[in-house]
Formats: sequence, C-alpha cells, structure tokens
Amino acid sequence: MLSTHGYFDAIPTLGRTDTGGQVVYVLELAKALGKMGIKVDIYTRWFDENDQQINPVPDNPNVRVIKIRAGEWGFVPKEFIYDLLPELADNMIKFIQENDLDYDLYNGHYVDAGIVALDVAKRMNKPCYFTPHSLGAWKQDQMGGDPDEMEKKFNFKLRNSEEMRLFKAVNGLSLTTQVQYEKLKELYNYDANNIDIIAPGVDIYRYRIPTEEDLKIDTKTPDKYVFCLSRIDTNKGHDLLLNAFALIKDKVKDVDLVIGGGSPNPKARELGVFAKMDEIIKKNNMQDRVYKIGYVADEMMAPLYQQAQLFVLPSLFEPFGMTTQEAMACGKAVIASKFGGIRNVITNGKDGMLVDAANPQEFADALIELLTDDEKRNNMGLAARKLIEEEFSWKAIADNFLDFYKKYY
Repeated sequence: MLSTHGYFDAIPTLGRTDTGGQVVYVLELAKALGKMGIKVDIYTRWFDENDQQINPVPDNPNVRVIKIRAGEWGFVPKEFIYDLLPELADNMIKFIQENDLDYDLYNGHYVDAGIVALDVAKRMNKPCYFTPHSLGAWKQDQMGGDPDEMEKKFNFKLRNSEEMRLFKAVNGLSLTTQVQYEKLKELYNYDANNIDIIAPGVDIYRYRIPTEEDLKIDTKTPDKYVFCLSRIDTNKGHDLLLNAFALIKDKVKDVDLVIGGGSPNPKARELGVFAKMDEIIKKNNMQDRVYKIGYVADEMMAPLYQQAQLFVLPSLFEPFGMTTQEAMACGKAVIASKFGGIRNVITNGKDGMLVDAANPQEFADALIELLTDDEKRNNMGLAARKLIEEEFSWKAIADNFLDFYKKYY
C-alpha cells in the first residue's frame, strides 16, 4: 500500500493537515488483510528526522508503516508534493532491493501515491492498483470559486491530468461510491471494464451501540449535543452547519452543538477556519451553545459519537465521509450532504437523512425533525447500525479487495 501525503503513522494523529479518513481507511484495510495472513507494508513519505523509518502496527504483526525520504526534511501539503514523487519512487525501490522484499502487487491511495505506485510497480514488473479516494475534477466542480485562486490553492490541472493517466495505466481502479463512478464518467469522460466500487469499512467492535459504561465516560461535553467531527478545512461546511444551527437554537433550547477535529497544534489554515466559525457564532449570539473542542484524541472518538443525540457531516464535497459510518455504527442517526458519496450508503429517512447543506432552512428542518422525535431518531440509529454490521465491516471490505486484486491481476 502507498499513502504518501499527510502524517501517516502506525498510530496516527488524526485531524492534522491531510491526515483524516484516508489514513484510517488504509490502516484498517491493511490490518484486516493482515489478520487473513497477508503481509502488508504501507509506504509513506519520511519528512520528520525524529521518526523511525520502520514502524510495526501494534497488535498486527503482518502490517508495517515504512517511511521513505524525498526532498528536504519537513512537511509538504498534498497539493504541492508532486515534485518530490520521482525521488520518492527511486528511494522506495532502493529500500525494496536493499531489504530483499518481493511484493505481489502495489496499491496507491490518492493521486500522489498512485503516481509513485505505478512508477515502482512498472519498474518491479508487478501489477498496480489505484484507489483515488477523491477525484480532483469533482472537487473542482463542487468547490467553485475564482478559477485562478483555486488553481493556486489546489493545483487542479496537474492533479486531474495525473489522475487520468493513472486511470488508463493501472491494472484495476477501485472507487468508494457509485456517485464517484458517475463523476468519473461525467467529468473525465472515462469508463473501463476494470473498475470496482468498494466502500470504506468500519471497526464494528470499537464503534458500537453504547453500553452503560460507555455512557459514563467523561467527554467534557454538554448533556445533549449534535456532534460534527472532521478535519478543519474550508471545504468541510462548518459555516453551513453553524448557519443552520442558528435557525434552530431557540426552538431546541436543550441541545447544543459540538464541533470536533483539527490538529493538536493548529496552523494558519486551520486557525483561519476557526476564526470564520467564531464570526458566525458571535453574529448569531451562540457563544454559550457551540463548543469547538478541537483535536479529538483517538480514544475519545467512540464516546463522543456514542453520547451525541445525532451526527452531522455538512461538507458539500465529501467523496465518502468515514466519520458518518462510524457514527452509524454507534447507533446514531446522521444528517449528511445529499451530494456526497455517502448518499449511496444512506437510505434517506430510513437509516439517515440527506440534505442540501447549503440550504440553511432545509438543513435546520432536518435537525429539528430528528431532535424533537426521539422514537424516529432512535429507530434510525438502530437501522444505521444494522446496515453497517451487515455490509461495512473491515473484514467484508478486505474480502472485496482480495476479489478485486485477483480479478485484474
């Protein structure tokens, strides 16, 4: 496996820049494959000289995270990592040869890792698979904005052209949702017979319907709250959520809003998003109703889901949204964007609600409907848990990947 950007560690610090659902996905998939007796090494960029190069994943003897040097020491955002990728591929091949490793196949995750995976696989004469997680052209289409400014920020032209090159060159392409497949055809005018749709999975043992003990864990949150958890970035829709909450705060006075996520030590980009949140909170006099809790430690994620009234994912552009699945596994009703990949998982009104998050009244109406109807909210949460158990355990997803690899080997 290759996942070259972000802070990828055997025990990751989620919420840091470029370090979210994809890291969870790759680690959990690798661990599920490891439990089947398959050895999996996950390669990433080594940019902190204080890190060890080889990191075994705890309690998973078949899985390691291996870091490969490329460029100067120091973090590089995923949008601007491209110049380092040829060196990363060269150094990865050296490491493989020096350690006498012989892999059956390579799977690149996201476009940067896909570029390296294809280069290395070709030179090692092995098959290569690509899981883009997110499509550049779809993100560009959804985010809008001034084209020149967005190009400077996200490097879309290079990303989109490299994605197209990968689509055509790899042995197999795995997409996370049906809507992603539709966008592939619509925005890239591309289709092929080596494409499978494999959704992300959930750790159904960790994320579970809460026991009495789970509900006693001190999360330092209000008694009743709506929960949102994601990276802190401009495309995550926190402004949309706050605008909707402003419409309901006087109608549902006993339920507050808790927004979690972000780095342990936020940098300028995150601080800017927090500042915009504060503007909306102050404008709507919600200082005593909205709790921005920042970075959420790994051990606190499940309790925060479990103790919430419901979960919301307000981002307009979200290829999938693994936090939504985690909340569903905890038996929580969720409200998510009807434009994201999660729309192919949720049946609207049965195991979740899908809304246009950019429409504050529609978003607010959904919040009020669930917060004021305990029976509907609880039944929706139980249906969500049942769905996750049956279709989205990591064991089921790993089985799907093995079938995918064999089919296009």
